[in-house]
Amino acid sequence: MDTIKLSIVTPNGTIFNDSVKTVTLPGKEGEFGVLPGHASLVSSLTVGVIVIEKDNSIEAVAINWGHVKVSESSVDVLADGAVALTQGPGSETAKNIDAAKELVNSVKDANVSLAAVEAKINSFA
Repeated sequence: MDTIKLSIVTPNGTIFNDSVKTVTLPGKEGEFGVLPGHASLVSSLTVGVIVIEKDNSIEAVAINWGHVKVSESSVDVLADGAVALTQGPGSETAKNIDAAKELVNSVKDANVSLAAVEAKINSFA
């Protein structure tokens, strides 16, 4: 088993649903990576960027907060708000990056460096 099923869902619908090699999540206690065969866990997510590694591409989704349920074969993210950073033509990406910055800046969480999250968002520009 060299992939794990990842779904990212918000109240507005599904943002991402595909098999991936790895996913890195912004956990409350810090970022953590998930590979296929990961031990089961449930965790709160904080504002940040979910980095998704597929066979030959990297995608990212900015979230404001949410929860994740991990099993050996799947990762299910329920996010309150999410913006995909790496899909569509160039103009779309720029719009999404602005929307992602707006989303993360709407979060008032003193424990998170929003500058660091914004820098990560900018790396996908």
